[in-house]
Amino acid sequence: MRLILLGPPGAGKGTQAQRIVEKHGIPQLSTGDMLRAAVTAGTDVGKRAKAVMDAGNLVSDEIVNAIVSERIDQPDCKDGFILDGYPRTLVQADAVEAMLATKGTKLDVVIEVQVDDAVLVDRISGRYTCANCGAGYHDRLHKPKVDGVCDKCGSTSFKRRADDNAETVATRLQDYYKKTSPLIGYYHAKGLLKSVDGMADMDEVTASIEAILAKV
Repeated sequence: MRLILLGPPGAGKGTQAQRIVEKHGIPQLSTGDMLRAAVTAGTDVGKRAKAVMDAGNLVSDEIVNAIVSERIDQPDCKDGFILDGYPRTLVQADAVEAMLATKGTKLDVVIEVQVDDAVLVDRISGRYTCANCGAGYHDRLHKPKVDGVCDKCGSTSFKRRADDNAETVATRLQDYYKKTSPLIGYYHAKGLLKSVDGMADMDEVTASIEAILAKV
């Protein structure tokens, strides 16, 4: 099962991706994590990426695609994967399709999580994570069971992203609508797109996603 979760920042893609990982045993492939892993491992493409980053430049689509390709070849991806944060543009989407074709495979489904902009502002500005294990929480929607103590690891240290505030959300949404939202039409035209109501309760969203995956 090879899939992409689409949706604007704060739509809940990370939470739903983790639930898919836990239920289906397929890895969530984050471009940021893959870049860091390739650099640390010192692979050929990792060395190329490091040289670009050390020079203060953005890693090209070609390098990112090569890193994704390299990661998909690893044994834990044999039964599928979730692409997280990639592709973000139509050019990248074409590159992913071509790359998968060379491996004799293709995407099974692309799931769009739909959420109103006003709700996204609330979700993003209220979220924070455990500084130790990275578990996610929210001031209103998802607090630790014991105030100030991480449910997963017991740490009492938490952090917020500097750009998780109402002032920067509008800019991030504009970037999403300009660069990434065209993928919705792209995958709809290919018959791959399915949509779920991200405004619903988290468990309801999960159930909607599972209903889609059951048909894949």
